[in-house]
Amino acid sequence: MNKLFKNLDYLIPVLTIALVLCGLFLIFSATKSHDTSLLNNTFLKKQVIAALLGIVAVIITLLVNYEVLRDYAEIVYIADLLLLGIVLVIGQTVKGGQSWISLGRFNFQPAEITKLIVIIMLAHVLAKEKYKVKNILGLIVPGLYVFIPFSLILLQNDLGSSLVLIAIFIGMIYVAGANALFLFGSIFGVIASVVTWVTAHIYLGVYIPLKDYQLNRLLVLVNPSRDPLGAGYNVRQSKIAIGSGGFFGKGLFTGSQNQLNFLPEKHTDFIFSVLGEELGFIGALIVLILYFILLWRALVVAKEAKDKFGEYVVVGVISMLSFHIFQNIGMAVGLMPVTGIPLPFLSYGGSSLITNLLAIGLIMNINMRKKKLMF
Repeated sequence: MNKLFKNLDYLIPVLTIALVLCGLFLIFSATKSHDTSLLNNTFLKKQVIAALLGIVAVIITLLVNYEVLRDYAEIVYIADLLLLGIVLVIGQTVKGGQSWISLGRFNFQPAEITKLIVIIMLAHVLAKEKYKVKNILGLIVPGLYVFIPFSLILLQNDLGSSLVLIAIFIGMIYVAGANALFLFGSIFGVIASVVTWVTAHIYLGVYIPLKDYQLNRLLVLVNPSRDPLGAGYNVRQSKIAIGSGGFFGKGLFTGSQNQLNFLPEKHTDFIFSVLGEELGFIGALIVLILYFILLWRALVVAKEAKDKFGEYVVVGVISMLSFHIFQNIGMAVGLMPVTGIPLPFLSYGGSSLITNLLAIGLIMNINMRKKKLMF
């Protein structure tokens, strides 16, 4: 085991811990109005418990060779699909999405762990020696492995998590050798189709499978003043908070938009707005640099992986985290529609934090075993 730890890039866990600690401070600041006591803050205590559970899960993950995951990929994938199906029957509805399973005082969101399971399953398929994704036929099988959980999560009214699976799929098949022109042409075609569909719905009444609030979020993205007190309120307040933070911020625990509760969902979806208001441009820049270095080191791990399976798993995790970061920060500054996607390691949410820590654990596992040990 000591030989394995010699291979480990310790910058990865250090950066992760730094982001988690930053998240704990921001969550306490965002929920301080509910309970000013550090020790009695319910949100903070739950996040600390989730962080500790995640760290334990990472340690356990490091003790098992990641190659074992290939042997159980299909079984775990099927079990996950069953769990997603159970959510549709007995799941708890929270903020319009039936995507939670109640575990006493804690709620668990299966869609979060599905992201990792899909990554492992796709890596298993793509790493097969004779499997090719350079043509459309080669994309059918991995596409089906993504489409099934995508559909089940979409039925839970969780558009954000569904989109994450698409981002994972695109990142992994691109690295696996999919035709870049075809891939990015398809992405552009899908975006153009969505814009056309929404336009046809507005002006011609064409049916669109979106809830009214979801459609309004897309429309507000184009015209922020369309519904300033309704669908556009969150983003409007978020932009005010970030803008008022200036260069150095108003100071931790002293942001007016945050502390006076003008900023909605401030401990979850809009945690970046709290960061921007209270720690300013400098604070936000430091967090972005931490993310950048973490993703860069993960890319190095993917490049140095001893096999294709390990490489694809790391690429899948990078795709997942990158999409979360881009989408969450994008919606906070009004460049992306609001989808309820958390900011990795910073946003409140036990399921999300544990999943992201497990993802880092997988990267560390693959990094440790980048070379075959010689005894």
